[in-house]
Amino acid sequence: MEGMKGGLVRLRALLDDLTPSERKIGAYILEHPQETVQSSVAQLSERSGGSPAAIIRLCKSLGVTGFQELKLKIAGDLQTNEQFQYTEIRPKDSIESIIQHVSTNHIQSIKDTVHILEPRLVDQAVNMLNGANRIFFYGVGASNLIALDAHYKFMRINRTSFSFADPHMQISSATTLREDDVVVCISYSGETSNVISCLKHAREGGAGTISITKWGSNTLSSLADVPLMITSMESDIRSGATSSRIAQLNVIDILYLAIASRDYNQSVQYLEKSRQAIQEHK
Repeated sequence: MEGMKGGLVRLRALLDDLTPSERKIGAYILEHPQETVQSSVAQLSERSGGSPAAIIRLCKSLGVTGFQELKLKIAGDLQTNEQFQYTEIRPKDSIESIIQHVSTNHIQSIKDTVHILEPRLVDQAVNMLNGANRIFFYGVGASNLIALDAHYKFMRINRTSFSFADPHMQISSATTLREDDVVVCISYSGETSNVISCLKHAREGGAGTISITKWGSNTLSSLADVPLMITSMESDIRSGATSSRIAQLNVIDILYLAIASRDYNQSVQYLEKSRQAIQEHK
């Protein structure tokens, strides 16, 4: 079952944000996933050096109901035999090595996101977007490129959507939103102040709010009606927003295609008209 995966992904993504006692247990689990699956709370406590109470707190931090669910998710990860490893560029890497590293990181980021992206929340987001009069996509920096891509896609199937490169225009537009509007706020960290302000203003006007952030606790996802989360192990400045950008684009594509499929025939007609119009101007 797809839902019974992602234990190791969640743990890796959140490890640095855990309390010292939880981090000790988390590090042990990542080093010994097979032993963890076969352990009781008492056995894991003894082996990891963490208390049973800390194990329960760790499960809560990871968003699972208890140790049994965590073990099931880890067991699912182990059954797929996937490698949860991201690699960084190094000085004077060969072109072959860079091709392999970048591509592997992108593939892994999408795979990891699939394990934590909740279909229930995606369905809520699609319903919200499908019923919206206007859709506004907000993001700053690299996330603004995601917002622009989303705007372009939704526009092509005749959904009234907007994105703005200028942060002041983003906030100004957010103050005008109404109950029949929806905003999609994009920030990998979930802590981009301008995007948080846009979401707050949108909420004040009664608009529906969707966030796309990294997995875990952050301000933007805590404020959104529907928090969608991705994961990408980009802890090194050398990576920039590479794999996280690919994972965010993947979520946008999921939302876009889900909306298009709701009215498939009409969407295809709009896409074909757009394609023909562009061809005429080449």
